[in-house]
Amino acid sequence: MVKELRERTGAGMMECKKALAHTDGDMEKAVAYLRERGLAAAAKKASRVAAEGLVEAYIHGGGRIGVLVEVNCETDFVAKTDDYKALCKDIAMQIAAAKPEYVRREEVPAEQIEKEKEILRNQALNEGKPEKIVDKMVEGRIEKYFKEICLLEQPFIKNPDVTVQQMITEAVAKIGENINVRRFVRFELGEGLAKRQDDFASEVMAEINK
Repeated sequence: MVKELRERTGAGMMECKKALAHTDGDMEKAVAYLRERGLAAAAKKASRVAAEGLVEAYIHGGGRIGVLVEVNCETDFVAKTDDYKALCKDIAMQIAAAKPEYVRREEVPAEQIEKEKEILRNQALNEGKPEKIVDKMVEGRIEKYFKEICLLEQPFIKNPDVTVQQMITEAVAKIGENINVRRFVRFELGEGLAKRQDDFASEVMAEINK
């Protein structure tokens, strides 16, 4: 049972023994117990300095989308582990797929938030909503806006039941060091450029003639 619990949670042998003893040998309760302890420990690690790590690169679609992301941890040793490298790759893939604009909501400029609130307020009024509930609606919609543009608040592409932040927190519990996404850049081929109409027509014809 200790071996199975170790395989399922990644926890150490002694921790698994304690968890099974604490839960009277109930495997599912032991998993939950270790997870709770791990997440609590991860929260304590959040204030520790993370200055090592990796810059992960991810290229998608034959060079149509490219991502560079800096993910920091506390030691060079952890940065070289397979678990950490897999985490960094998952984060880079998330950025490629979900197109976040910022790492966290604290980075979103105040003027951008106010502009979005004004747009959302006008939308609600145009929908005929009573003005007395419009402000509450705007607050709800601005939360949804943060979940769209902030990496850490987005649903994780491999498991939409958790956010990227929750996925990272679980990795901290398993790896044992503070982990922090510092910055990223995302490039998409042709982004911001207006294609000429004849180019678009050529692309359509090429698809038809395949």
